[in-house]
Amino acid sequence: MHKTDLSKFDNSWYNPKGNIVKRTLWYFVNVLFFLNPWNPLSSLKIFLLRLFGAKIGKGVIIKPSVNIKYPWRLSVGNNVWIGEKVWIDNLADVKIADNVSISQGAMLLCGNHNYKKTSFDLIIGEIKLEEGVWIGAKSIVAPGVTCKSHSVLAVNSVAVKDLEEYTIYQGNPAVKVRSRIIEE
Repeated sequence: MHKTDLSKFDNSWYNPKGNIVKRTLWYFVNVLFFLNPWNPLSSLKIFLLRLFGAKIGKGVIIKPSVNIKYPWRLSVGNNVWIGEKVWIDNLADVKIADNVSISQGAMLLCGNHNYKKTSFDLIIGEIKLEEGVWIGAKSIVAPGVTCKSHSVLAVNSVAVKDLEEYTIYQGNPAVKVRSRIIEE
């Protein structure tokens, strides 16, 4: 039986984009203006994200205590809400379309580890949240997942595979529970 040997871990192949100076500057900006619960100003956060290369649409609201790994790997559409304590761990690209709501404490995790390898290799995959998606509070979207148009990931659920459009998912792992019908 083989064992995990973390001394063999090597992610030198991984390129987060952005040089070391940019990543270091972002670290401090993220701590001071995003993770800091005393900064409620979405406009300042949007300005800073754009300054660091994020593509941000109009009408975006970013609540306090949001953690974003690499803004240059982030694309956000129009009228998007990002709730308190959301973590966007975007080791790969994260694409968020228009009218998406990401509720408090939700996590978009673009990285994981290959538990089948002794070296515990890093695995990354981009995340796409299509138009009208709602990610419930304290839910997790795993690497490589696409949440299709108007899908819902219920509170405290974990999406490990793509979510179908206009469908509500719940649980760990998340399973279909019903259709999403939107009334006028």
